[in-house]
Amino acid sequence: MLALRRSLTKALAARTQAPQVCSSFATGPRQYDGTFYEFRTCYVKPSKMNEFLENIKKNIHLRTAHSELVGFWTVEFGGRMNKVFHVWKYDNFAHRTEVQKALTKDKEWQEQFLIPNLALIDKQESEITYLVPWCKLEKPPKEVHVLWWNESADSRAAGRHQSHEDPRVVAAVRESVNFLGSQQNMLLIPMSFSPLK
Repeated sequence: MLALRRSLTKALAARTQAPQVCSSFATGPRQYDGTFYEFRTCYVKPSKMNEFLENIKKNIHLRTAHSELVGFWTVEFGGRMNKVFHVWKYDNFAHRTEVQKALTKDKEWQEQFLIPNLALIDKQESEITYLVPWCKLEKPPKEVHVLWWNESADSRAAGRHQSHEDPRVVAAVRESVNFLGSQQNMLLIPMSFSPLK
């Protein structure tokens, strides 16, 4: 299981019939560090979730031929159901642009992966993120891994309870809460092909 906690400012957009694509761009000093991660969230039509997941599993190799997949999960709970979350690594913005150009020229990817899946998606969101300076992204020694490390949902709950009693955590939250636009927690289940479990 993977528990994901994201804090971000969300912009509201009018809902249309066509799939929506929302994007958050990074600003500030971290944007000059080069390597970044694109967090993508796809909201799948409820009646089409199984079809979407089967097609992704069958054809993910067409997408990973162009850039590194960090992880791919379905959302167990935490917000809207029928949602998938995936993370892609890029060396810099020029690298991401190169990948996008290559994908537009890849007919097999378009015909087998992109076009069939677009019809199954209601909305997509994309966020650009950077690792905090003291963090490294590595494959864990165990099959269970989380972006906020927890063995299970129960251990996460116990850890949160314990942290709420730690004066250092309480002080840090008090200092940073004014900068929090919104907060979202999700419990994620990895797909079989996901590098991070």
